Amino acid sequence: MTTTTTPQPPESTESTESTDGTDGADPQVHFWAVPDLTGLEFDPLLAKLLHEDPVTRVRLPNGEGHAWLVTRYEDVKFVSVDPRFSRQAVYGRPITRVAPHFIPMEGAVGFADPPDHTRMRRVVARAFSARALRSLRDHAQDVMDGLLDRLERHGPPADLMELVNRPFPLAMVSELMGVPEGDQPLLAKWTDSVLTAGAGREASERAKGEMGRYFTELIGRSHGTGKETLAAVLADAVDEATLDEHEAVGLAVLIQLGGAHAVRNNSANMVYALLTHPGHLARLRAEPGLLPQAVDELLRYIPHRNAVGLSRIAMEDIEVGGVRIPEGDPVYVSYLTANRDPSVFPDPDKLDFDRGYNPHVAFGHGPHYCPGSALARIESEILLDSLWTRFPDLRLAVPEEELRWQRGALIRGPETLPVTW
Repeated sequence: MTTTTTPQPPESTESTESTDGTDGADPQVHFWAVPDLTGLEFDPLLAKLLHEDPVTRVRLPNGEGHAWLVTRYEDVKFVSVDPRFSRQAVYGRPITRVAPHFIPMEGAVGFADPPDHTRMRRVVARAFSARALRSLRDHAQDVMDGLLDRLERHGPPADLMELVNRPFPLAMVSELMGVPEGDQPLLAKWTDSVLTAGAGREASERAKGEMGRYFTELIGRSHGTGKETLAAVLADAVDEATLDEHEAVGLAVLIQLGGAHAVRNNSANMVYALLTHPGHLARLRAEPGLLPQAVDELLRYIPHRNAVGLSRIAMEDIEVGGVRIPEGDPVYVSYLTANRDPSVFPDPDKLDFDRGYNPHVAFGHGPHYCPGSALARIESEILLDSLWTRFPDLRLAVPEEELRWQRGALIRGPETLPVTW
C-alpha cells in the first residue's frame, strides 16, 4: 500500500520566542503561520510537536497572546471531555486564532458548556433520528444519481467540485434544514465567506450576520408546520421554551456551515486520495463491502482542516500530559495529530484499509462531537460508491501537481478537481 512521508517544516512556517523575555526558562511559544497545504499533506509543525513537544504554547496569525496546544490522542480526549475546560468562556476574548473572526455566533452550541450545551444538543438530535437518517439516505442517493446524470451529459473533462462535491452536501444539509433549492446558491456564498480566513473579518462577519437573518426568517416561517426539517424542529423548541430564538438561529447557522462546507471539501479530498492511491481504489472496487471501513480510514488519514478549530479556557490550574496549564489560559486540541498518534494507530502515516481498530476523532470527541457525523458518513459512502460505479475509468484530467488548492481556507479542499473517464 502507498505511504506518505511527513515533510520537514519550511523555514517560514515556524519561529519560537521566549515567553518572559528573560532567561528563557519558560516554555517557548511556537509561532504558527499555518501554511496553505494540499488535501493530504500533513502540517509539518503539527507533526513535529506531536513527537517532540506534545503540550506546548503557540501563537496563531490572528488574535492576541498565546494558547496551549495539546496534540497526543489521550490528552486531546481528556481536554475535550473535562468540564474544567470551558468553551463558553472563550467568546469575546481576543484569543490567538487562525481566522480573523469567530465562526459560531454568540450563544451557539459551539460556545456552550453543559448543561446548556446538553439542552441544545438534544434538540438537534431529533433531526438526526434513525428514521430521519433513513429518509436522508434515500434522498442522498436520488440527489447523487441526478448529479451524475448531469456529469455524464457534461462529458469529460469535468470539474467534480462544481458538478458533484459542491452541490451534493449543500443539497443534503439544505434538505435537512428545510432551505428551498432556490436559496442554496446564496447560502453557499455566505458559507464560503465565513469559512475562509482570507475573506477578512468584515466580509466574514457580514456574511455570518446575513445567514443569521436568513435563518431567523426561515425558523419564523416554520412554527407549527409539523414538518420534520431542522428549521421546524428548532421552531418547535422555541415554542416549547427549550431554546430561545438566538440559540435556535446559532444552531442553524453552525449546522448549515459544517454540513455544506466541511463535507464538500472532505469528500473531495477522499476522491483525490483514491485517485492518487490506485491500489486502494482497486481494492475498494473489488471489495465493495469494505467501503464503511475505508471511509473511516480516510476520515482518520486526511488532515481535513488547517491548524485548529475553537479553543477552550482552563477554569483552574490543570495538569495535561505532565504540563501545568494555568487558570485562564486558552487551550487548543488537535484532532489531526490525535489521529496520527503512533501509540494508538500503528504506522499512522499509512493509509490502511485493513486497519481494524480505528477509534479516530475526525468528528471531534466529547460533548462537542459533530452531531452530523452519521449524515456525513452516509454522504461519503454514497458519493464514493456511486461515482466509480457510474464511471469506472474515472481519473484525474491533469497532472497531480497542476491541481490548485484553496488558499486561506479553514477546511482544506481543492479549488477544482478536473477528471476524465
